Amino acid sequence: MQSTETEDIKYEESFIKNPRGLKLFTCKWVPANKEPRALVFLCHGYGMECSITMNSTARRLVKAGFGVYGMDYEGHGKSDGLSAYIPKFDLLVDDVSTHYTNICEREENKGKMRFMLGESMGGAVVLLLHRKKPDFWDGALLVAPMCKIAEEMKPSPFIISILTKLISVIPKWKIIPSQDIIEISYKEPEIRKQVRENPLCYKGRPRLKTAYELLRISNDLENGLQEVSLPFMVLHGDDDKVTDKAVSQELYKVALSADKTLKLYSGMWHGLLNGETQENIEIVFADVIGWLEKRTDYGNDRFESELKHSNDGFNFKE
Repeated sequence: MQSTETEDIKYEESFIKNPRGLKLFTCKWVPANKEPRALVFLCHGYGMECSITMNSTARRLVKAGFGVYGMDYEGHGKSDGLSAYIPKFDLLVDDVSTHYTNICEREENKGKMRFMLGESMGGAVVLLLHRKKPDFWDGALLVAPMCKIAEEMKPSPFIISILTKLISVIPKWKIIPSQDIIEISYKEPEIRKQVRENPLCYKGRPRLKTAYELLRISNDLENGLQEVSLPFMVLHGDDDKVTDKAVSQELYKVALSADKTLKLYSGMWHGLLNGETQENIEIVFADVIGWLEKRTDYGNDRFESELKHSNDGFNFKE
């Protein structure tokens, strides 16, 4: 385990093993000198990783008093597995669910509220974690979630039908024709350069089985938007060319959740958390942190009243 401490933030890295024997990279950022007010669990996007590309997001959240946890999925970042290869999306979700649930259930974290923050494909992971344990999570921040891949990003139906027939033969081949995702995700040239130079980020063409899994999962989620019942805020750039903002709007409209918020940002692209101008990033984080603070304060009241009731009950029995 590696640990560093700077600017009142304690950062740690470690590895866990999944049931398939793969070593998965995990990390956490927590306030150095005080208890976190609540926990936030990061789910990164396709081809991305946590420790570098989500570091600025994590640090902003810790400075607002939250404890933040991240992990790299199989085939991503510092984790084992063929680079950017997703043989089965459900297994990836199982890995994340097991690790993050274990953290929540540690003695020191009982009673702390637990939120998820998913970016792009990570938004799909968050919705599937919620589907897996509908009453476990206290809320979700869905940043340009992959509930539908934008039409201009998809190959033609004819190409898809040919490629689908080849999946069982050449699942790992990088033959999916696709646009340069980095180019159309991050508005700021400097951030695009950083992502391109980050050796942990995948820049090749999508592998055949991976592309099939992303398409399958986004279709599945699009058809099940009305099942979402946890508190959430969905954030989407108006000029996003990677994931479809219309489906974020639909999620907001049809989800069962009593507490739901939609934020559409005029002129912004896909990479809302770190790909925009500094001014735009401040606007997005004011919304993110404001949303978390409001629900954490409400939750603390809820925990205290539940605690009081259980104590009252105990005293009554005596």
